Amino acid sequence: MESIEEVLLDCEDKMEKSIAFLQEQFSGIRTGKASPALVENVQIPYYGTPTRLRELANIATPEPRLIVINAYDPTALGEIEKAILAANLGVTPMNDGRVVRVPIPELNEERRTELGKVARRMSEDTRVAVRNIRREANDQAKALQKSSTITEDDRDNCLKEVQKLTDDTIKAIDDGLKAKEIEIMEV
Repeated sequence: MESIEEVLLDCEDKMEKSIAFLQEQFSGIRTGKASPALVENVQIPYYGTPTRLRELANIATPEPRLIVINAYDPTALGEIEKAILAANLGVTPMNDGRVVRVPIPELNEERRTELGKVARRMSEDTRVAVRNIRREANDQAKALQKSSTITEDDRDNCLKEVQKLTDDTIKAIDDGLKAKEIEIMEV
């Protein structure tokens, strides 16, 4: 890094990617309704190569509590069924030879609480990642000041900006978690 602007842009970019990754993880947490995101990233052993389900099949939700998986290669249906069972999503797929149907059962209170804990753990992991990004950016700013590329005042302003970015990102993580917990607890 050669300037404060580069440090801040890099820091902001990494934090935005952390939030995007968390949102993607949240989409895989099951709520009371069917969503293709629940199964689309399940890894299927396809001719010896682990492949994501969304690359092997068309995933649709024709009803609020049903996911229908139509494989491009019908010989993969058995592997798809096994992989969904092994993913431990709390659902039982049904293979009829043409498509795999995944009925989404109603969540009970215990399962909702458990899913809330999973969401909280995911968001805490993301908070830790954001703090690591902050530390890295602070170290880069201090290194720039040490090499006389920037002044102490510039370094201090950079550290304040990094802290502001961190606070905003953590607030966004908390807001996302709150929204997901509401969605999970909805009956």
